[in-house]
Formats: sequence, structure tokens, C-alpha cells
Amino acid sequence: MTATDPAMTALAHSWSALSLLHGRIESSVERALQTRHRLSAREYALLDVLSRQHDGEGGHLQMRQVAESVVLSQSATTRLVTRLEDRGLLARYLCPTDRRGIYTNVSDDGLRLLEEARPTHNTALREALDQAAAEPVLAPLVHAVEQLQGGDRPA
Repeated sequence: MTATDPAMTALAHSWSALSLLHGRIESSVERALQTRHRLSAREYALLDVLSRQHDGEGGHLQMRQVAESVVLSQSATTRLVTRLEDRGLLARYLCPTDRRGIYTNVSDDGLRLLEEARPTHNTALREALDQAAAEPVLAPLVHAVEQLQGGDRPA
């Protein structure tokens, strides 16, 4: 395949549509979270990922795993963690079994904010997907996203 091959052109158009859908969703969610909770979409995602940790075997995520989960570099994730820690939404502590490891937990205030923000996030997500579904180029992608978790809506 070459760069001018019709299959590559179609692939590029598909990627462009996926990028457009992602951008619209992220923008919508960002506006809603900032307006109602003074929380960015990345901050929300980080709180959400960290809130799902548990104390059992493999329950705490290393910073590398957290960075992968929120799709940021390790340094950007560290800055984000620091910002949320400064706001009292997270706390860092040394791993009790490996003093080189540093874990991050969501504080009670962080959990409260996350629970307050979750309906805002979910509503903004749903609205962005509904708007995108009305566009023929994005509708198949919306359908695919809804199918990933069995989230197909009743007719």
C-alpha cells in the first residue's frame, strides 16, 4: 500500500472522523466539568482511575500505569497529581513493601468531588454522543462506542 492508495485514503478519513468525535466529546465534557466543578476532563479521569484502586494484590497503580490510563506522559501525570494534591483531592504515600514505590490515593474530598462530577460527566458525554450520532460520518463511530460496553440505547 502506498500513501495515495484508496484504502490508505479511506483509513485516513476514518481516523479523521474518530479524531473529530474524540475532540468534540472531550471539549463538551471539559466545558461541563470546568463550569460546574472547576475540574478538567484530565483531572476527572485521573480521580476516576485512582478511585478504582483497591488494597488487594495488584490493587494500587504505579505512576506509569496511571499515566497510561489517562493517556499522558509520566511527567505530565506527575504535574497533574501535584495539582490535585495541592487542592487536597489526592494524597501520595510510600509503598509499605517497596520504599521506592510511591502510590497515590484519592482523598475523601476528592471522592466527594468525583461523585458530584460523575453525573455532569456522564450527561455531557451522552449529549455529545447524541449530537455526533446525528452526523452521518460520525454515527457509525457512536454506535461502535455504545456497543463496546453493551451501552446500546433502547429505541
